[in-house]
Amino acid sequence: MKIKLIVGMAALSVVTTVLAANEPQIIPLPQNLTRLEGQFRLAPGVRIYTDTASTGTGRFLAGQLHKSTGWRFQIRRKTPDLTVTDGILLTTNGADVSLGAEGYELTVITNTVVIRASSQSGLFYGVQTLLQLLPPEIFSKGVARRSPEIAWEIPCVKITDQPRFPWRGMHLDVGRHFFSVAEVKEFLDYAAMLKMNVFHWHLTEDQGWRIEIKKYPKLTKVGSIRVSSPKRDSYGMVQDGIQYGPFFYSQDQIREVVAYAAERHIEVIPEIEMPGHSIAALTAYPELGCTGGPYQVRTNWGVSDDVFCAGNEQTYKFLEGVLDEVCELFPSRYIHIGGDECPKTRWNQCPKCQARIKAENLKDAHQLQSYFVTRIEKYVNSKGKRIIGWDEIMEGGLAPNATVMAWRGTNAGITAAKAGHDVIMTPHVTYFCHQEADGPNEPEGQRGAVTLPAVYNFDPSCGLGGDALKHVLGSEGCCWSEYFQDFKKVEYNIHPRMDALAEVLWTSKENRNFGNFKTRLPAQIQRLKAMGSSYRDPEKPVNP
Repeated sequence: MKIKLIVGMAALSVVTTVLAANEPQIIPLPQNLTRLEGQFRLAPGVRIYTDTASTGTGRFLAGQLHKSTGWRFQIRRKTPDLTVTDGILLTTNGADVSLGAEGYELTVITNTVVIRASSQSGLFYGVQTLLQLLPPEIFSKGVARRSPEIAWEIPCVKITDQPRFPWRGMHLDVGRHFFSVAEVKEFLDYAAMLKMNVFHWHLTEDQGWRIEIKKYPKLTKVGSIRVSSPKRDSYGMVQDGIQYGPFFYSQDQIREVVAYAAERHIEVIPEIEMPGHSIAALTAYPELGCTGGPYQVRTNWGVSDDVFCAGNEQTYKFLEGVLDEVCELFPSRYIHIGGDECPKTRWNQCPKCQARIKAENLKDAHQLQSYFVTRIEKYVNSKGKRIIGWDEIMEGGLAPNATVMAWRGTNAGITAAKAGHDVIMTPHVTYFCHQEADGPNEPEGQRGAVTLPAVYNFDPSCGLGGDALKHVLGSEGCCWSEYFQDFKKVEYNIHPRMDALAEVLWTSKENRNFGNFKTRLPAQIQRLKAMGSSYRDPEKPVNP
């Protein structure tokens, strides 16, 4: 089915091309952008037309436009003889399949906007670009309604666009510090506007278990509370003596977040830490540790020698019960099992672990961790899902189908990719929990600055080519929450570094230029202001 478009010839005259000085201020930068003459004016009465499959995307666009302008936009389904004038068309008909599932075409002329893609995710990313072509106030939460002087105009353009990497993610640790469902949704909104498609939700830690598991109620009744938290003063780290919790997400809240993310074409990947970083779980069920406890939900940051007992059959039954409920709650392709920072101290002393090493003809405790991960992987695979683990899961031998998240540099990721394993590159430069500058004028955070230029110049491909490069899925910004006592600190630390990483992951390497990125940042800052977000001023010096 074709739709007739009433097009003025003058609208097709080319004025400028990609990377020109007067280009629209879009982040991440589209792969190909041509500026056309004129503007499309958004006004009451403009209709949104969709094919049958695209109604949901149309509703999302209508909702965002209504929230900011106060105008209601009717959604009409297309018919074979439909003529579109003064309207916005979203369709999967006639899409360029060479742009892939996440690519899109966006054409704006003086009387019509057309977004065309082969999938709803591609259409959604076209919508995000369209929103960035409007004044920044389009991202406001109703404030712009009181500003009638705003000219809701969209510059005429022709854009063809597709992402460089399939994994464009953001990670959030809610174990050390907890964030509400409303705050998590805000986090997802920031990811969506930047065309990020993965939310890595770190739900369990030594310092708190944050997901309801009905089979094991003590995980939240006991494991979601710690008696105190560390804070930094002039003498170093001290305890504040204040109970933290109970804080956790009910299963209904988990479903709510997953559904909210899905509407924004974001896949939620849960992380359930094992075999290390498990003190909160062991406090609730001490029989799963090598010593039998008693344990206490950890009140300091860092790493504990106490981990799940890998020689105890009850440990695997427990984790399978947890994973049963996690797999039901999350429709994701992956379950992240952690696997990082697991000391072998207890395993080397534990009779059950030593017996397991002997019974399975393992060389040492490192191979015991490989046995543990491989066994968990088989169970997760039986649920139709795959596992991801931090790069320590390579020690002692990598589980057959595991995806590696390389965080201790990129060497482990390079090795895994060359061996045919999918990898996600998350080295130090992607850790937004680190301050952007080490200085007294910065909020408390992890030391060792990660600057905006460093993030922008990061290349997840790490020089790989051929088959190995095909296994590099992408990267994600990591937000460990030791020093994120409130959500405003999260926002301050992620923006604008998250914006830079989004461009790294979406825009082709040859089209990226840090100087050009900085010229587009002021418009992005105005969008963040409209959203009510905190951010670090990109003009603020990085040197104290």
